[in-house]
Amino acid sequence: MTDQSRPLSPHLSVYRPQITSAMSILHRITGVALSVGTLALVWWIAAAAVGDAAFADAQAVLGSWFGRILLFGWTLALFYHLLNGVRHLAWDAGYGFDLPNVMRSGVAVFAVAGVASLALWIAAYSFA
Repeated sequence: MTDQSRPLSPHLSVYRPQITSAMSILHRITGVALSVGTLALVWWIAAAAVGDAAFADAQAVLGSWFGRILLFGWTLALFYHLLNGVRHLAWDAGYGFDLPNVMRSGVAVFAVAGVASLALWIAAYSFA
């Protein structure tokens, strides 16, 4: 049988949350969100190919306030995942892996993803 006094392996409750661990978890979450958002994009394109009625239904869903919130979240996930992936590529090449640069690049990824998402949506609405 097992010895109950033996310590368990470290878990999330043992470690202090850090920006690197939070960004790693968020990178995985945004990857899943991008997959789901891509399914919505495929639905929209397929609806356009099927006909006017199907496309109008897809436009009604994605053009609603809830659909626009989902699309903005998808845009934010796209920019975050892209920028964090570039950050990881730099790490794989051996750049920016010291702690001050890790912290600085982490904050930059959050900031640039937010600004790029807002800029894209503002630009999209200015042309509409």
